Amino acid sequence: MNKSELIDALAAQKGISFKKAEEIINTVFDAMTTSLISGERIEIRGFGSFVIKEYKAYTGRNPKTGESISVKPKKLPFFKVGKELKERVSL
Repeated sequence: MNKSELIDALAAQKGISFKKAEEIINTVFDAMTTSLISGERIEIRGFGSFVIKEYKAYTGRNPKTGESISVKPKKLPFFKVGKELKERVSL
């Protein structure tokens, strides 16, 4: 499911316009993004949690040439599935 399909599903389930459903989804995603940028953890009970993992700089290797390259430190979002969702999917 992509973002557009999620908006369609919300609009159909709640009987609202596509535009209103799009506003709701964008608001939720914007709030989540803002929280992650500020370093906060997001936990949605029964679904999972989002955290930011920090990776230190390291020396990598270009797979084409084999040349060593320097990889800068980075922060990446990480999702950990919740127990309830894991159980539902495993059925």
